Order: sequence, then C-alpha cells, then structure tokens
Amino acid sequence: MTTDFSDVLIPGDWQHEFVAANGARFHVALAGPTDSKAPLVMLLHSFPQFWWVWRDQISALAAAGYRVAAMDLRGTGASDKPPIGYDLHTRTRDVAGVVRSLGFERAVVVGHGLGGVVAWSMPALQPVVTAAVAALAAPHPARMHVSLRASLSRRAQGRLAYLQLPNRPERRMTRGDLVAQVLRARPDFVWPEGVVETYTEAARVPFAAHSALEAVRWYARLVPTGSGRRYLSAVRAPIAVPALQVQGGLDPVVRPETADADSSALCRELRYVVLPDAGHFLPEEASDDVSAILLDWLAGLSAPDAQD
Repeated sequence: MTTDFSDVLIPGDWQHEFVAANGARFHVALAGPTDSKAPLVMLLHSFPQFWWVWRDQISALAAAGYRVAAMDLRGTGASDKPPIGYDLHTRTRDVAGVVRSLGFERAVVVGHGLGGVVAWSMPALQPVVTAAVAALAAPHPARMHVSLRASLSRRAQGRLAYLQLPNRPERRMTRGDLVAQVLRARPDFVWPEGVVETYTEAARVPFAAHSALEAVRWYARLVPTGSGRRYLSAVRAPIAVPALQVQGGLDPVVRPETADADSSALCRELRYVVLPDAGHFLPEEASDDVSAILLDWLAGLSAPDAQD
C-alpha cells in the first residue's frame, strides 16, 4: 500500500508552502512573523522522518518571534523525489536555495541526525547563507569518518551496513517494520500513540523510502568516492559561525563520549549540551528541553547576523 504525499501535510500552527530551489520543488512548513527583520530558523529532519519531527519546536520558536521553516529534505515527505542528488553537496545547495526562495539572505540552520550532518556541512559548502548552525544527535562528519566505530554504537554500525543492501531495506520500509525498529532503538522510551505509525505511513509515499535510503547510502560510502573525499576535505575547515551541539546521554545510535571530538576542535564558538536522560530522537524525546536550549542559544545570536 502506498500513501499520497498530501498525508504528510499535517495541519497545525503552521502553513504549508512549496518553493522551487536547485531544480526541484520543496515542501516547507512555515510559522512565525513574516517581518523580514525576524531571523529565519531552518529546521532539517533525520532518517526515517520528515518535517513533522519539529512540530513542537516550530510552535515554540514561532511564539518567541522567530520565522521558522521546517523543510522536507530532497526525497522525503512532500518534497520532490528525483533519482539523483542525495549527496551532501546537492543537499546543502537545496537548503541554501530554499532559504533564498523564502526571501531571506541568511538563516540559522538546525538539524537532527542526518539533518544535523547537513547543518554541519553548511558553513563550509554554503557559507554565504549560513548565520549559525545547530546539530542534534549528530557528530561532526569529520569525526564520523575518522572512525565509525568510535562514533556509532555497535548496533548502529550493523544497521548502517544493512541499509547498504539493495532493495531489501526499501521493502521493509514500505511493507514491513523497519521504520518502527529504527525509531524504537531505545526500548525504554515509549512513543506517543500514532507517532510511529505516522512515520511509517510517510515512508510509503511513492519513492520516499528509496530516496531516503540513497541519502544514507551516500553518506556511508563517502571515503571510496571522489565526491565523498572532496566533501570530507571541505568540511574539515574551521567553522567560524556560532555552533550548538546537543547530545543525548542515552543515545543508542551515537556514542555520547566521543560526539564532540571534532566539533570542539573545529568550531570557533561552540556550545555543547548533553541531555543525560534523552536518547537519539531529541526533538521528540526531549521536546521541551530542546526548545528551551534552542531559544536560549538563539537569544545569544545577534539579529543582524541572523538576517541582513
């Protein structure tokens, strides 16, 4: 059974819009004041999710006066799902293009998981549009490819290897329980009723499962490819913009003890926060804490730096 992409246009305290950027059409959930002086905060989701992961933060940030855009990354949710373009060079161009299409010159880019990897990549690959970055449950990509063993739990390494297989993960995402298994990696956290089912249904949107997996596969195969080596060389550059990194102390995917190993060395201005009782899916497992941390950090960023 497949799901129409309109099913991911979930109503709430936001507006759904579609914008053209980098040769594709992207869905964005927007909230907050439209005044051009309001800083734009761009929210990027992880795998196997879509924009809705940020539903609590959208409301909290908008209520505080920020213009908020939660984007469906290429290949997910209601955004286009072309057969190519799941490398991080293209994905950062996508984000930069959406920022400009929304009428902003710069944005604070906040990402979770693989969306956090995109956020970390923005200062190096799209510096003109990047005012600041925040990464949740996402080690800096330079650390990940020094040693996956040092960065990911053994179980996460096995899951990543499985996702490289052709076709089988797609079938399990659309017809089986793979989405639920990924989300329930921390067995002591109970998801609210209907949430896991919502993400499972979103994976059944035509081409969404394959597209999301292609992004995971490109990232996992960085080192053997020329584009991957060029990417890693670029993102090892020092990060001049303010940065925030939030890590769950009970994360079953990312090893908390090494999560900030490279970001602390590369960032000129880094705030590193550990939520000791939270796992990997921070925007939902610790939604109030994440909103409070983001608001406190954003308050320390000057508005002129966030939007010229």
